[in-house]
Formats: sequence, structure tokens, C-alpha cells
Amino acid sequence: MTLAATQLACPARVLIVDDLADNRELLEIILAWDGLATLSASSGEEALDIARREPLQLVLLDLMLPGIDGCEVARRLKADPFTTAIPILVLSAMSSAATRARVIEAGAEDLITKPIQRKLLCARIRELIGDAWPNVAIVTD
Repeated sequence: MTLAATQLACPARVLIVDDLADNRELLEIILAWDGLATLSASSGEEALDIARREPLQLVLLDLMLPGIDGCEVARRLKADPFTTAIPILVLSAMSSAATRARVIEAGAEDLITKPIQRKLLCARIRELIGDAWPNVAIVTD
């Protein structure tokens, strides 16, 4: 007898925006482990393009990006009627109160500081996407 995880619903789609490939890959692995589907962008411009054409339940957004920074990406996403309802969780090594205030003023729901703690990240994602969190059942073959 073997065990297999079966997805009972379509996975929530999360856009990961980070200029560092290693960071994107780590987040992809963490989220896949919890049954979430991911898309990735390495710049703010690419993130805006993807968000306008793909249905998303959440954006994980690095603050320091080439071109437009994470705060400007958040402002633009929240100003666009097509993307305004997508929750944004900023991930950054900058953790000052001023940075947090700037992120919230830009429209993001919250900021989590790097290095990322998996349990905290997943708890915050679950809180933000609610019912879109995948239901996974363990079944036997």
C-alpha cells in the first residue's frame, strides 16, 4: 500500500516576485509543498504584466527589485481595477517601522522579513487567501 496526496480543488495561484532566482525557487518549493501553484517574475514590470493576464489569489513581492521597486508595484496593482483585490505580502530584509509603514501605505497587506520562516509565511498566506487554500487529502492506493 502506498500513500498519495490528491488535490481536491484547483490550487490557489501565487505570483512570486523576486529578482534573485534562488529566492524564487525556494518559495516555489515551500508553496508547492503546501499545494499552491506558483508563477514567477524577476522584475516589477514582469510582475505587473503577469498579474494583468493571470488569475491570482496572492502576490509575494520582494521590496528591492530592478526597475520599479516593490512599493511601486503594490501601488500599481492596487490602482488597477483588475488586480486591486489581490492580496500582496511583501518579503524583505528591511524590517524597520518606516519600511513597514511605506509597504502598508503602498497597499500591501503585510511585510514579512527575510530570512523567511516557513511556518510564519504559510500561516500568513492561509490568513490572506482563506478558502483558496488547497484542500489536500491523503488517500491510499
